[in-house]
Amino acid sequence: MTNLTDFIKNPLSDFGIQYRVHSTRRMFRRNIHEDDIVLKNGEIIEQYEEDFPLPSLLINGRTSAGRPLHLVVAVNFSEMELIVITAYEPDPRRWTENFSRRL
Repeated sequence: MTNLTDFIKNPLSDFGIQYRVHSTRRMFRRNIHEDDIVLKNGEIIEQYEEDFPLPSLLINGRTSAGRPLHLVVAVNFSEMELIVITAYEPDPRRWTENFSRRL
């Protein structure tokens, strides 16, 4: 098995993106469009190597309109793809000013 840290040294934009039904529903309810997904310029702020069935990442970024956004994505090593689990606007009461660390 590939190490998650080594795997994600590639730019996030190198990976294919898959959406699950759950993530699509959540994005719709939260008024997050596929164009808002910030994988190209997002920053990995947490890694969950023990998640099952695939390890996952928390990505912090901003939409093109400047809206803060967090993405939780599973990493599929064999397909070189990131699977969007959920996307949400981080709560400023729970995160630092730039939304990169929990308070």
